[in-house]
Amino acid sequence: MGDVRARIQWLIGLRVLVVTLLLGLSLTFQVTNGERVETFYALIIFTYAITIPYAVAVRTITGSEALVRFAWVQIGIDFLLETLLVARTGGVESPFAVLYVISITLASLVPRRRVGLLTASLCVILFGVLTNVQLYGFAEVWGWLPRTRLSAPETLQTFGVYGLAFLVVGLLSGALVDQLQQADHSLREKEQGLSRLQAFHENIVYSISSGVFTTDAGGCITSFNPAAHEATGYTLEQVRGRRWEEVFNWHPDRPADESGEVDAHRRFEVESKRADGNRLILGMTLSPLHEQGQATGLVGVFKDLTQIRDLEEEMRRKEWLASLGEMSAGMAHEIRNPLGALAGAMQMLRKDLQGDETSQRLMDIAVREATRLDTIITAFLQYARPPALNLVEHDLNKVLAETLDLAQHEARARKHIKIVTVLAAHSLDRQVDQDQLKQVFWNLATNAFDAMPKGGQLTIATGCRPIDVDGRKGDVVEISFQDTGEGIPKANLDKIFLPFFTTKKHGSGLGLAAVHRIVDLHGGWIKVESREREGSRFVVCLPHSAEVGARLRHEGREPWKRS
Repeated sequence: MGDVRARIQWLIGLRVLVVTLLLGLSLTFQVTNGERVETFYALIIFTYAITIPYAVAVRTITGSEALVRFAWVQIGIDFLLETLLVARTGGVESPFAVLYVISITLASLVPRRRVGLLTASLCVILFGVLTNVQLYGFAEVWGWLPRTRLSAPETLQTFGVYGLAFLVVGLLSGALVDQLQQADHSLREKEQGLSRLQAFHENIVYSISSGVFTTDAGGCITSFNPAAHEATGYTLEQVRGRRWEEVFNWHPDRPADESGEVDAHRRFEVESKRADGNRLILGMTLSPLHEQGQATGLVGVFKDLTQIRDLEEEMRRKEWLASLGEMSAGMAHEIRNPLGALAGAMQMLRKDLQGDETSQRLMDIAVREATRLDTIITAFLQYARPPALNLVEHDLNKVLAETLDLAQHEARARKHIKIVTVLAAHSLDRQVDQDQLKQVFWNLATNAFDAMPKGGQLTIATGCRPIDVDGRKGDVVEISFQDTGEGIPKANLDKIFLPFFTTKKHGSGLGLAAVHRIVDLHGGWIKVESREREGSRFVVCLPHSAEVGARLRHEGREPWKRS
């Protein structure tokens, strides 16, 4: 319908142009010669006057058939006006008979087959009637169409020439219109096929699970598919125009790579960060993007390997800890028994050394250290062989609040330590062992205090976020401990949960190991984010149940993370 409307608008515009040129030019000649023909003025005024309702009607009419009928009405009026003009300017001898040819050609704009031949036949009939009236003087009495000065053969010859011209123009314009319509139809089919092919290719790119991006010749990103957005957290608007090395934090080790040019497929692994700051490990393949044989940019395809790498690290660490735990538990039992006997013997000896102050003092040190060693061994045995969980549904906000009372007292005993809490407004109910979870919260709080020897702020927050594991939706409670302390060196991040690893002068190295073990028994995990001299953030993540947490870790969705 839009195409028909556009053609009718062309018809209206061309009509005004032709009338303005031909009639205006003839009128100029008549004024120059001192002649005034009122018919010319009337036709010009009438043509311009009907153009206004034409333009209004073509905007309001709806439906293709109604528009076509409206176009035929215009064409019929044009033929009547042309017949009137020809009759007023000499009939068969009128120079304006050529307007029929123009109208036949313009009528071909109407989308109907054989329209040129039909309009040509109509013009032949109208011109034939006009010729006969003039030839036999039927209208001579009114002084409107005087008898022609041509003889009858000359009149018929002139009519024949014009009639043949009308028919030839009609046939040619009709054939041309048919060819143009066929070409237009063929072009539309090809455009539709090209659009379908383009949409098909776009659907492939937008449907695959791998992230895909393209760049221009300067390495600036031009496209970013939904899988890339899901993996990185960035939208196309956020990365468009930025260099891909900046977005993916790729810093080449080889000087030859610094140009960013790729001559062939290149595969590598890059560690970057998501839009939310979490660690992101990508397996990426870069290829040159060619257009007409010329390299116009790059196309990158990548997969998120973060979960796989985290899971591999977790499994390696667990295997190592399991072996270490079995071996160390046996050794601890062997050490604990003679240690207990040794401590008892020293207690007895101390009673016999009451007169010797130096010996008494040394014996006190020996007993105290033996007791401390027994405490360490007891803690390690609890880590290696923890007791069964006593799971009861508790509001984690209340469990944390009970621990915070002790933490606040400890903070007041330190220098310039401030605790800020941002707790969820709603209850966070979970099946947990509250005694062991209190130990987790206490250890994380005291570790934060130790990381701020000169004072600082510990922010403790709770919240809940949704998760989706293969269509099974749930939520995870997060309890975060964020300090403003010294931070953890990057080299130590992989070791902080190992038993006996500590950077403190008087630490046993079992606090964070026990924290991780307890959280792991609850089916949860811990995320650690730390930068030197900027502080650390420990986040305890607890799913709805231990079974859900186990499934998450099994499927590599949320293992222990670090950044």
